[in-house]
Amino acid sequence: MLGALLSYGVQPGPRLYIDYPEVFWSVIISMYLGNIVLLVLNLPLIPYIAKLLDVPKQFLIPIILFLSLIGVYLVSFNTFDLVMMVVIGVIAVGIRILDYPLAPLLLGFILGGMLEDNLRRALMISDGSLAFLWERPITATIMVITLLTISAPLISSIRKRRIRVLTARLSQ
Repeated sequence: MLGALLSYGVQPGPRLYIDYPEVFWSVIISMYLGNIVLLVLNLPLIPYIAKLLDVPKQFLIPIILFLSLIGVYLVSFNTFDLVMMVVIGVIAVGIRILDYPLAPLLLGFILGGMLEDNLRRALMISDGSLAFLWERPITATIMVITLLTISAPLISSIRKRRIRVLTARLSQ
């Protein structure tokens, strides 16, 4: 929701009700209508929807992949979009294997534009010098914490792998 509002140039926050009342009330009304429609549809369909859990993964995964590829292609009829989807999917699988949480990644994707604007503004103020990143203790501390947070899952997986190797050697 946040990403959709930002992509349309609507600044979410406490002033949304005052600045964009039509967006605010349309979201509220759509939630009410959506809940009513879901209630009407889902109550009689619960037993049939639950049967989807019985479909084996070897059938379900190819169907989901096929429908995803068809959906991406039908939006723009461009094969580059298919390649981009596959590359992003491979990156997402790699991130998942390395135990990186996907929610912060999505949040970073949404807030990345504002970060770029503010970085550009800071670079203009500092005449293009990146020294402001470590010049002051607070920004240096934030940079170190950020680097540690980003590298924590990788360090954790390396440590787990070493522990497994050591326990395997000791058990022999």
